[in-house]
Amino acid sequence: MKKDSVMTGASPPAEPIVRIRGLRKSFGNHVVLNGIDFDVLPSQVVVVIGPSGSGKSTFLRCCNGLEQPEGGTVEICGRTLVQDGRMLPDHDLNALREEVGMVFQSFNLFPHLSVLDNVTLGPRKLHGLSRKEAEERAQALLAKVGLAHKATAMPASLSGGQKQRVAIARALAMEPRVMLFDEPTSALDPELVGEVLQVMKLLASEGMTMMVVTHEMDFAREVGDVVVVMDGGGIIEAGEPATIFTNPTQERTRSFLQAVLTRA
Repeated sequence: MKKDSVMTGASPPAEPIVRIRGLRKSFGNHVVLNGIDFDVLPSQVVVVIGPSGSGKSTFLRCCNGLEQPEGGTVEICGRTLVQDGRMLPDHDLNALREEVGMVFQSFNLFPHLSVLDNVTLGPRKLHGLSRKEAEERAQALLAKVGLAHKATAMPASLSGGQKQRVAIARALAMEPRVMLFDEPTSALDPELVGEVLQVMKLLASEGMTMMVVTHEMDFAREVGDVVVVMDGGGIIEAGEPATIFTNPTQERTRSFLQAVLTRA
């Protein structure tokens, strides 16, 4: 699943598509993010793991402006989202979010719209596509996530795994440059997890830049280009999956992995 990262000739290294420096966030007196520095390269799959309460989801939500940090800088898709804790104005923020897809653990589908209309709404309202153009794009994406036969269905009739695959198709319909996944399988019954992870593996193989917060260690090991381990509001270790899972440098990483892998 890993993408070939070998550079040929004297090609310059790729510029990060996500660049984070000194990111800080607190809720009251509780420090959630404590000065995070991190880069994501185009087409990288970055998987963020760590114990509950370590700041993983807050870190991800700061990358598209759903949380406003107190300090630091976030640059994404060539724009400065946060500069010294100051967020982009709303108009520019909304434009940036069209380039940054987000998939939540709770699906967030519109219950009164069909599957097809859930997927076409964004491109029609925000990109000005005609109904025909939007529906053609949506049908192709529903086929990609294995749900072409559910186009006319209503969300209430879908399983949790199907709802999450529709949510992924809806995010992809905006043709984002980066996809953020916040524990996309944590609300699913165990037997439905695999169908969602399979779609995410497909996106990774196609070169989509992805940041994924998850407790699915097999996915992190198989699909991640970089695994980030967070604890106590900071990144305690980051590296290739083979290194993180077989030879981590930090004792906290070892104890966390021992606990979750034993439980699995």
